[in-house]
Amino acid sequence: MQTEATGGINQQPATGAETHGADRTWFASAISAASSHWPEYLIEAACLGLFMVSACSFTVLLQHPGSILRQMVPSVFLRRLFTGLAMGLTAIALIYSPWGKQSGAHLNPSVTLTFLRLGKVEPWDAWFYIVAQFLGGTLGVLLSAVIWGKAVADENVRYAITVPGGRGTAVAFVAELAISFLMMTMVLNVSNSARIARFTGVVAGALVATYITIESPLSGMSMSPARSFASAAPGQLWNSLWIYFTAPPLGMMLAAQVYLWLRGKHAVFCAKLHHHNNKRCIFRCNYQALLTPITLKETI
Repeated sequence: MQTEATGGINQQPATGAETHGADRTWFASAISAASSHWPEYLIEAACLGLFMVSACSFTVLLQHPGSILRQMVPSVFLRRLFTGLAMGLTAIALIYSPWGKQSGAHLNPSVTLTFLRLGKVEPWDAWFYIVAQFLGGTLGVLLSAVIWGKAVADENVRYAITVPGGRGTAVAFVAELAISFLMMTMVLNVSNSARIARFTGVVAGALVATYITIESPLSGMSMSPARSFASAAPGQLWNSLWIYFTAPPLGMMLAAQVYLWLRGKHAVFCAKLHHHNNKRCIFRCNYQALLTPITLKETI
């Protein structure tokens, strides 16, 4: 019997066979992604792990009271500056490393989710990237604890944790939202401009250095749920962690939406931060189309 509610079409409930078929398809997609792209997932874990080892190490060297460097540099601002330079260079090194060139060097669930929203990352790849980032970052902090011992748990180091500054959680939230918005705005505009795309990693590293130097007193400078979780987990320091799980993804998603309004979805070519190399790309990639106008012009 036809009904008005269904627009004159009988709608039959899904059969058990159809449900099981959908489950098998879902499972097969996950297995296919994992079996094909596991190197990229491991790279994401390893790279964020290395980033966290660097973060913990430089925090110990520049903030622990017993450190010679801490005693040589009494200025809080200068210590932040040196930490920023060290972490900016670490980010650049990872982005331009052979590993970073292959995985795209997201190293951040906020970045991965944004490129998923932009249609450049497959859902299962995004899921495995994010899991890898959380695991890799946490293992990196645990490795730092092995390397540095009790020093990494010192109250002046605290596993390089990100916490709101003295102005409170509201200011920290807005600050994280703002720096994440600016970072993704830069990434999208630079990485999708043919002549300067190869410098995306350099600009990203420069922003990391600038943010740590100037913005970190407000929020600790995270931009990444995985990075903040990695520092919070070993010491069970969960205060205000919600800020770093919400503000960075929201800021980057907002930047992506503004970019789409201004330039359109066709102006997003890939999800890699550095694509000017011969490494394989597992994303929905159209990078060659970005290079074509320059290639044609240079051959005339």
